[in-house]
Amino acid sequence: MTEADLRTLLGSIGPDQVTGFFLVLARVTPLFVLAPVFSSAMLPPKVRSVVAVGLAIGLTPLAVHGQRIPTDALSVAGLLVEQVLVGLAFSFAVGAVLYAVQAAGGLADMLSGFSFGALVDPINGNQGGVLTSLYSLLGMMMFIAIGGDMWMVRGLARTFGLVPLTGSAPLPGIASGAVATLGSVFIGAVEVAAPVLLAMLVTDVAFGMVSKVVPQVNVFGVGFALKVGVVMLVIAASLPFIGAFMSNQIVGAVQTALGAI
Repeated sequence: MTEADLRTLLGSIGPDQVTGFFLVLARVTPLFVLAPVFSSAMLPPKVRSVVAVGLAIGLTPLAVHGQRIPTDALSVAGLLVEQVLVGLAFSFAVGAVLYAVQAAGGLADMLSGFSFGALVDPINGNQGGVLTSLYSLLGMMMFIAIGGDMWMVRGLARTFGLVPLTGSAPLPGIASGAVATLGSVFIGAVEVAAPVLLAMLVTDVAFGMVSKVVPQVNVFGVGFALKVGVVMLVIAASLPFIGAFMSNQIVGAVQTALGAI
């Protein structure tokens, strides 16, 4: 690119394009707070900032095409708030998929006894049990393997067609979508952890029957190691189904978010 071309390019950037860029950045930023992968604590803040600005630059021509962007301070402030709300609704709907997997790990920790030993989750930096960290890492790897990050970017790009930068955010739809997403987190957690929950129930019932028949044996004292083995076997057997679950849930979450917007 020559110096003349660069001057021509810079000269074509007016106040509308600059304002549109910041509006797009306001909608993109919630991805790096709530959405999987982008909000991970393993990504340094500088890297997240660079990626956010890069996404905003790439989406700005699509978002401002055919629109007249206001430049007065009051209108821009109102539009910034609406962009943040739309971005939060979309990011929360997609992030609920991984939240459900992490909650499933918490349920498994509580029933198997792993919750007594807390570890720092490398994904979000919070303390949790061994299985919570395991499910979090597996969920993140599967999310990337099935192209969940690309689903998020494509879904975010579609939001600019549903809710233009100068359009008003549908607050009732966003509120109802948030409530539905919150309910799906608990349902998804139970679905993911169902094999472990059922296995622990059967194991505890079996221990209780043995303790009743042979009261001299401290079954619950020596049964912890057996419960750990049962949990690990069940998790290993159920891993292939978690990938299919996440793939279906990501598609549903993106559709729910776009429908609510």
